[in-house]
Amino acid sequence: MGMLPFLRHVASRMLQALGLVLAVVVLNFVLVHAAPGDPVETIAGASGGMSPELMAQLRTQYGLDKSLPVQLAVYLGKVASGDLGYSYFFNLPVTQMIGERVPATLLLVLSSVLLAFFAGTALGVLSSRKPNGLLSQFITVLSLVGFAAPVFWLGIMLVILLASVFPILPVAGMRSIDSTGTGGFADMLDVAQHLVLPTLTLSLVYLAQYSRLARSSMLDVLGSDFIRTARAKGLADRVVLYKHALRNALLPVVTVLGLQFGNVLAGAILVETVFNWPGLGRLAFESVLRRDYPTILGVLLFSSIVVVVMNQLTDLCYRFIDPRIRAS
Repeated sequence: MGMLPFLRHVASRMLQALGLVLAVVVLNFVLVHAAPGDPVETIAGASGGMSPELMAQLRTQYGLDKSLPVQLAVYLGKVASGDLGYSYFFNLPVTQMIGERVPATLLLVLSSVLLAFFAGTALGVLSSRKPNGLLSQFITVLSLVGFAAPVFWLGIMLVILLASVFPILPVAGMRSIDSTGTGGFADMLDVAQHLVLPTLTLSLVYLAQYSRLARSSMLDVLGSDFIRTARAKGLADRVVLYKHALRNALLPVVTVLGLQFGNVLAGAILVETVFNWPGLGRLAFESVLRRDYPTILGVLLFSSIVVVVMNQLTDLCYRFIDPRIRAS
């Protein structure tokens, strides 16, 4: 595929992504404001009461006294300029709050996705070598259990197991109380220890899916004519398996990886709540309880952009994995 057609393809995909993000922003705004509950009444309840005059003043200050189309137009104008507004409850810029929480969420999500992808693919490849062997059957049962278990249940079980039965890992927060937070080796080791359980919890479900998908895809590819031809040429089994079969079998796994990134972000909300992980999921949970519209919309916007970007990267990855797509 030449450079010019490739750049045209990238530009076309970027325009589609921008249109999709705009549609998601509008939909999120309408759905959030259509949900029951009044943020001003929530603020009044949290502060122990408020006079009707002050409540009316807050509605005017936040623009809640205007019609929904006017509020939407004002919000779109602010988003276009990079302003996501101020939090009703925390009284801080939403961009600042998201910026402070993004590193923790990205660390958790990327660690979970990488672990699930590589470990799940490896297990699927191993089980495809001898589909009727004991190892393949064990991996299949393990995958079914992981696929069926809810994320929050896995998190709670791991907390119980490793907090009372085998207290070997921290089960809450991102750092210890006595952590310096300076970014040194000791601080990174402390964060890594706190990261183990949330990462395991979030990755186990998706690891099971990638394992099943990789196994099925590998079995299909191993039955193809070009694999039989490669074996007839006398190529080593390892070369046939990893150089020829695995590359073709990765396509559906990569597809699911890109499409499920949004599901991983949604699962991060539950995991961050269970383990008190200071990320975007925890912030979204607190904002929903407090009817904090700007913060909710900011988190949804960031998550939508991440999902759209991941889908675009998945499309580009196809062109490096499969030469047929590059040629087209």
